[in-house]
Parts: sequence; C-alpha cells; structure tokens
Amino acid sequence: MRALTERPRPSAIRDHPAAGWFAVGSVCFGAFMGQLDASIVTLIFPALQREFAQPLAAVQWVSLAYLLALIGSLAAVGRFADSYGRKLLYVYGFAVFTAASAACGVAPTLWVLIVFRVLQAIGAAMLQANSVALVVTSVGKSHARAALGVQAAAQALGLAAGPAVGGLLVDSLGWRYVFLVNVPVGILGLIAGQFLLPRTRDSARPGRFDWLGAILLATASTTLLLAVSVFSGLALPLWSIPTMVVAGIACAAALIRRERRIDHPVIDPTVLRPAAVSMGLVGALCGYLVLFGPLTLLPQLHGGHGGVGLVLSCLPAGFALAAVCGERILPASVGTRVRAVGGAAVATFGCLALLLSHRPDVATAAALFGTGVGLGMFIPANNAAIMRAVPTRMSATGGGMVNMARGLGTALGVTLVALCLHTGGSAGAQVALGVLAGAGVIAGISAIRSPAVIVTP
Repeated sequence: MRALTERPRPSAIRDHPAAGWFAVGSVCFGAFMGQLDASIVTLIFPALQREFAQPLAAVQWVSLAYLLALIGSLAAVGRFADSYGRKLLYVYGFAVFTAASAACGVAPTLWVLIVFRVLQAIGAAMLQANSVALVVTSVGKSHARAALGVQAAAQALGLAAGPAVGGLLVDSLGWRYVFLVNVPVGILGLIAGQFLLPRTRDSARPGRFDWLGAILLATASTTLLLAVSVFSGLALPLWSIPTMVVAGIACAAALIRRERRIDHPVIDPTVLRPAAVSMGLVGALCGYLVLFGPLTLLPQLHGGHGGVGLVLSCLPAGFALAAVCGERILPASVGTRVRAVGGAAVATFGCLALLLSHRPDVATAAALFGTGVGLGMFIPANNAAIMRAVPTRMSATGGGMVNMARGLGTALGVTLVALCLHTGGSAGAQVALGVLAGAGVIAGISAIRSPAVIVTP
C-alpha cells in the first residue's frame, strides 16, 4: 500500500551536500514541539487545579498519563521503525500528535483531557523513538555528537519557549491554547518530514513483537507512579498503596525474567549489555529528572503567570546555549566522558544554589540558568556515548531506550516534586531541591563509571 511506503526525497535535496543536515533540521521540528509541549504543561497545573477543582496529585496525571503512555510505547515503536521504516513512522507520528493536540485543546473535563493526552503520547512515541536514530544515520557517527547537540538545542528552544509562551497564553487566552499552539508547528513538521527525511536503508529483520513484555512494562510503571501519587494526595484509599507497590514490583520482576528468555524482547538485553549503554541510560533518566523538577516546582510555589514563566525560561535557555556552543567553545580534546561529568557537576551546583533563593528573582534565574548549562553539557554527551555503543541496525531501538529513560526521568521529576511538596510541609521545596541535586550526583557517577565506548557493527 502506498500509505505504508516511505516516499523518497526530491533528487535536489537527496543529492545536496548538506542533505544529512536537512534531515537533522526536520527532526528538530519534532524535538522543538515535544519539549514545547512538555514545558508548557507543567505551567498550567495551577489553572487546571482551579478550573476542575482537583488537587495537584490528580492534575499531575495530565503529564503522567502522557509520560506513561510514552514510556510504554517507545520500545515497541522503535522496533517497528527499525523493521518497517523510520521515516514512515516519524511522519505519521506528526499527524497523530498534531490531531491529538487539537483534541486536548477542546477537552470538556480533566479526565477526557487525560485520555487525549494518551493519544498525544502515542504520536510523540512515533516521533521520539526515531529522532535519535534519524539524526545519527543521516549524518554518520563521526558527526553524531555535533548533530545531537543541534537536536538538543531544538529541544531546549522548545523548553525555553514553553514557560514564557505558556505563561502569556494562560494569562491572556487560557490554558486550552497551550495545546492548540502545537497545531501549526506540527503541520510544518509534517511537511518537512515528507521532503527532507531519507528513506530507511538499514532495516532490521522483522520479528514477533513482545506484547506481553510491553504490557508488563506499562503496568509496572503505572502502578508504581500511582502509588507515589496516592502518597502525594490522590484521592484513592490508602490500602491501594501496598497493593500497587507489590503489583508494580511483581510486573517488573516478571518483565526482567521474560526479556532474558525470549527471542524478540521489547527491551533487548543485548543492547543494554554494554556498560556504556546501561550506565548512560541511568544518567539520561537522572538528567531529565533534574531538568523537569524545577519546571514543576516553581509554578506550585509562585503560580503559573507570565513572570514565573520568564524566570523558568532561564533553565532551558542555559541548556540551549550549552548544547549549541559546547562543541565550539570546548576544545575537541575534551572527550565525551569529561563533558558529561563536568555538566552533571554544574547542574548539581545549580540545584543547590536554588536552595538559597526564595522568590522568582534574579538569583533564582541565575541558578536555573547554571543548571541548564550543566544539563546542556551532560545530556548530548551522554546520549552520544549511548548511541556509539549501539549497533547501527538497532539504532532506533537504542534511540527508543534513550527516550524511554528521558520519559521516565521526566515522570519522576513531576512525581517526586509533588510528593516532596505534599509530605515535606514547610520544608517541602527544600526537600525537593535536595532530591534534584542528588539526581545530579548520580548522573555524574554514571558518567564516571561508564567505560570507554566500543562500537559494534
């Protein structure tokens, strides 16, 4: 069927010397839109709490439902993309995400909004599972770190625009336009993907998909985060907490056991086997936990108006500056590990500096900017180290795991901040910042413990 066939690029684009970078530019549309949406949504939590008369523990599921659906589908989409075409799934991902964004903008209730967010996450998974693979295969592994830095910069621009744009939209037009703003960007990305992305040349052999493994992964993630949400004030009986914890741990144990024994696992243990991949994924999770924690914390402390949004923009602005300029400012002799460890250290000190500020002022903006600079050094270097250790034929699978770690880290950033605020009393904000600083330390340790990368063919 023509609808299931990747269309070739126009010859003028395919034969251009910068064809690979055109493809990177196309991927940046998805990177920008995904992070714009992620950073805006946390800012509208106070508005959603007021309109729907729900506590933070319920409203946070506008983000958590999205993230859980994303985590549960990334590995599956990555496997399908490696077998049937990365461009195909990427372009259709734009269509699904854009249509679901429009639906979110007209949702009549909180729970309908959450359902549409799940659909939006499926489209996002089709984009994110392919993004890293499309970047690396388009420019080659020799330019992978620079290209991933450009992609990270697009993500950072989306993050930076999110709080500022979101604050203005909430103040002027209302929270619904936070979702509707994705529609024009999505249309542009859909057109760019059709004309600029290359067709898949190094497909993996299709195999049976591990549906039971995917269900176990989704169930384990959902039940454990639900248990944390009940601790944070979600209106469920307390007896549900041990039930969900036991169910989550049992599903996680069953998943690990199953993935080691079947031929086509949803999380391939052979991809995880190199320490550069496994330790790198731990670092990716912690990096995004640090990135999204403040985006949830500050609107709860100071509201979601435009002024708070502008201060929050300093975090992703620092991220963008470091991601774009890191390759130019730091000497080429500064290796990936040094960049990652140094970036994690800077981000950790930024979180600690936030402990000294109590208002959304210049000092807070400076601390957020420093945290962003550290993450802008750490995340591209960490992702490049992971992808160098993944075989080319499994690049979308590896990219899906990177984005799965990112989604889980983002979910934990939202959930743990809500937990700290609910249980920590007057010191809840300080406890939350301490948790974020601890995650930065773990990210740095993961980079130190990761061995030199060995690329497999």
